[in-house]
Amino acid sequence: MRELLGDRPRRHDLLIEYLHLIQDRYHCISSRHLRALCDELKLPQAAGYEVATFYAHFDVVKEGETPPPPTTIRVCDSITCAIKGADVLYESLRAGVNPAQVRVVPAPCMGRCDTAPVCEVGHYFVDHATPETVEQVVESGRRETEIPDYKGLAAYLAEGGYAMLKECRSGERDVQEVITEMGDAGLRGLGGAGFPAGKKWQIVRSYPGPRLMTINGDEGEPGTFKDRYYLERNPHQMFEGALIAAWAVEAERIYLYMRDEYPAVLHILAHEIAALEKSGLIDKGDIELRRGAGAYICGEESAMIESIEGKRGYPRNRPPYIAEVGLFGRPTLNHNVETLYWVPEILKKGAKWFADHGMNGGKGFRSWSVSGRVRKPGVIIAPAGVTVNELIERAGGMEDGQEFKAYLPGGASGGILPAYLGDVPLDFGTLDKYGSFVGSHAIVVFSQQDRIADVAINLLRFFKSESCGQCTPCRVGCDKAVALLERDDWDDDLLNELAQTMRDASICGLGQAAPNAFITAMQFFFDEPARPGAAGRPASY
Repeated sequence: MRELLGDRPRRHDLLIEYLHLIQDRYHCISSRHLRALCDELKLPQAAGYEVATFYAHFDVVKEGETPPPPTTIRVCDSITCAIKGADVLYESLRAGVNPAQVRVVPAPCMGRCDTAPVCEVGHYFVDHATPETVEQVVESGRRETEIPDYKGLAAYLAEGGYAMLKECRSGERDVQEVITEMGDAGLRGLGGAGFPAGKKWQIVRSYPGPRLMTINGDEGEPGTFKDRYYLERNPHQMFEGALIAAWAVEAERIYLYMRDEYPAVLHILAHEIAALEKSGLIDKGDIELRRGAGAYICGEESAMIESIEGKRGYPRNRPPYIAEVGLFGRPTLNHNVETLYWVPEILKKGAKWFADHGMNGGKGFRSWSVSGRVRKPGVIIAPAGVTVNELIERAGGMEDGQEFKAYLPGGASGGILPAYLGDVPLDFGTLDKYGSFVGSHAIVVFSQQDRIADVAINLLRFFKSESCGQCTPCRVGCDKAVALLERDDWDDDLLNELAQTMRDASICGLGQAAPNAFITAMQFFFDEPARPGAAGRPASY
């Protein structure tokens, strides 16, 4: 363990980073290694064990247990992959491998919904996966991710990159002027909450320093892949936006938390942070990259902060909010990747340029992750206030033989809406009256081929698996919801009572938003039975 850690600092907040070192080297975490790591960090073994077993990507092997085989195939079973045949793929792969050499496990959304169904062999992704293509990868020995071509530091600088940051640092731009510009542009948090960016900067500045900043790259909402799209193409525009935001709130350090499901992005970020340090644009340690470990809950800002501190990803009770008491107890500015991506463009072209691109009352651009039954799934950059019918048209229309039936406007959390609401403007607040929201702007399109009951069950199974377990309303509520939805006939009254309890009493947004799927399913698809040929009345609101 000492050889593995080398001269790295023995700090408690680096526990998860060091667990990754063990997992990467040995493909599991034995009790011997865990004990040795805890000794090195001067941590109780119970503390190390509870963290290691909380995260899905750590394989903890107790004394006397058999380690996992050398190769793991993860088959995405989230909603887009599910409607594209993930279940059949999973069963076929399980039946066709030698379990002593290869294990096949289901996995939540990998952020590659535009190429569904998806498998990950080690860290190598197989897009549009079939049993044959996955078998070829297994036999080839390929296990590491492919790094896409992207715009590095030299290319970004050649195009005038970091000019806005230099203007801020040189005093050409006033802090208050920049904050006002963000407000006038209508830039909002694009990770799901939609809080105005300029207002957030002002709030964080109002608390006494020293201050910190976090970047939430834990893009785990099923159907969402826009952050990966940007970071695999032009990471420095996000870095420039982050450094401007840190300058505005006088944050001493930036912690970039990136999901483990994006190994190519992690490689790119590590390489480009080193390039920024070498160039002198930042000092060594100004941006610290932290690696998630397979926990959707860490997309919630306070759970992410707990994870950065080397703990389980348990959301905190609020108040205090992280703007006042955040990472390591300091006032903390937290932003999503896409939010920061727009900051340099707004300063370069002006608030009016950004705001005027909205439609139907919206302001600015949005990056929509569009997947499902469309011809050309992918990230579509379109104005705030666009409709799903317009997005489907931009995605090449429906697949051949498919008729638009329903859609998720905001990933798994945003509810299920019918096709006849396809002309409702999509923006923060516009879907409230339908019990829905745009959240992370993940659009999953369904057709007559998809049963809404099956969609709702898939979404609730995801929430059941990803609930952190800290609070009873979410932990037990998600479990009970799945059990109730798997019945032939849905009990409207009981499901509504359960939904109300989860919304009222859950600590964070996971438990509060999880019922949206089945409540909207009952509201808008009341004439569709819960099961084909099921006896009794259909699901109804």
